Amino acid sequence: MKKISLIFLITVGFFFATAPAFAAEDTVSDSAGLFTAEEIQQLSQEADTLNETIKGEVFIETTNSATDDIEYYTDRYLADRIGNDNNGSALVINMGIREFHVSTSGNMIDYLTDARLNDMLDDMYDAASAGNYFQAALIYLQQSASFVDAGVPGGHYRVDRDTGKITYYKVLTPVEIVISLVVAAIAGIAFFVIVKSRYQLKMGGYKYPYREKSAIKLTQKEDRLVNSFVTTRRIPRPPKNNGGGGGFGGGGSTTHSSGGGTFGGGGRSF
Repeated sequence: MKKISLIFLITVGFFFATAPAFAAEDTVSDSAGLFTAEEIQQLSQEADTLNETIKGEVFIETTNSATDDIEYYTDRYLADRIGNDNNGSALVINMGIREFHVSTSGNMIDYLTDARLNDMLDDMYDAASAGNYFQAALIYLQQSASFVDAGVPGGHYRVDRDTGKITYYKVLTPVEIVISLVVAAIAGIAFFVIVKSRYQLKMGGYKYPYREKSAIKLTQKEDRLVNSFVTTRRIPRPPKNNGGGGGFGGGGSTTHSSGGGTFGGGGRSF
């Protein structure tokens, strides 16, 4: 019995000792061998914290394989991990072509606006061009986390770079949320007071004779859609800038379609 218990304890201890390593390997795929085991562990911990905040998943992959389109490669890598249009982002560092790219999906498109993304990519470029790939990956995670903490900018919008369609998003400020709750509470209380003052009913003391006083009359009505219009304007596709981020700056996020999903993002050559 003692021998069995000892084996059980050793097995459980081994499981918990190796579990974090499995989690790190799932978040960070270092095929190019750019990180140490300790660096992978730190990156994984940073990613886990960010995942909880965005209710999604973020990833890092390094590779030596050449690809003609790193944007498409990163988009599909992210979609294969989380599906189309779910919350998350992915960083791919490709040593074969000396480029890195960040793809965003779901709410990460809105947190990482063009202006924020370009600032982050510039900092990552400085680290990657100096050969400090761990620092570049750390910047990706930590600055993404800071942008998420800052929230979606007021007046935020998305711009489809292929069609020029602009979609605006309304973001409630804390003050607007408080005002809305106060107005809703006042309206609810006022409704209760008015109804009570009009009827002065007691619980169980009165029953409305609905059978004698009710009537129903059914009529047939048909609604037909005559015309529907969607107004869009064409915005020229921005030129790539050293791998490019978005091109519209401000509080907007440039998006594109890939494999049935919508993505944002950008990258740099180093």
